[in-house]
Amino acid sequence: MPFYLKTKEDLSEFDKYKSVLIVPCRFCPAASSAVQNNEPYIELFRKFLKTDSYEKYIKQLKSDFERKGIRTEVFKSKLLHQFVLCMWTSKRRKKLSERAEKYDALIVLGCEAAVQTIQESVISNSCEVFQGLGTEGIMSIQPKFKLPGNISLDLQSVTPLQLKEV
Repeated sequence: MPFYLKTKEDLSEFDKYKSVLIVPCRFCPAASSAVQNNEPYIELFRKFLKTDSYEKYIKQLKSDFERKGIRTEVFKSKLLHQFVLCMWTSKRRKKLSERAEKYDALIVLGCEAAVQTIQESVISNSCEVFQGLGTEGIMSIQPKFKLPGNISLDLQSVTPLQLKEV
C-alpha cells in the first residue's frame, strides 16, 4: 500500500538557500511516478531497481536548483534496505546527519514519515527540512509483469488521506 505522492510545482521557498541536499525515498515516490507517467516501476535488466521516470524527476530537480545557482547533491542509497527512507537504520541516519552539515536545506522526496525520519536524523544540524512531494492518499495498485523483466503498476484507486499540517 504505497502512498500516492505528487510533485510540488512551486519550489521557490528554496531560492533563499545556497545549498540543498535532495533526499529521495525510492519506494512510494517511485511507484507514484511510474503510475503517473504510465511507465514501468522496475525494468530489471535495464535499470535494475531504479524507476526511470522517478530518476528523471530527481535529475530535473537537481538541474533546476543548479540553474538557480543553488549547490545541489542527491543523497544516494545503493543498498536495497536503504531504499525505504522511513525504515533507515541508525547508521544510515548518522551518515545523512554528517552529510547534511554541509547544506542549508534538505528536500525530502517522500511522505510525512520520511520527513519525520529526516528531521529526527538531523536534529542537531542547522539545516531546514522540507517535504518536496505532496501526499494525496494511499494507492491500490495491481502489479503487471511484462517480459523481459519489467514490472508495471496498474492504479486501481487512491484513497484520500486527511493529514494535519506540520
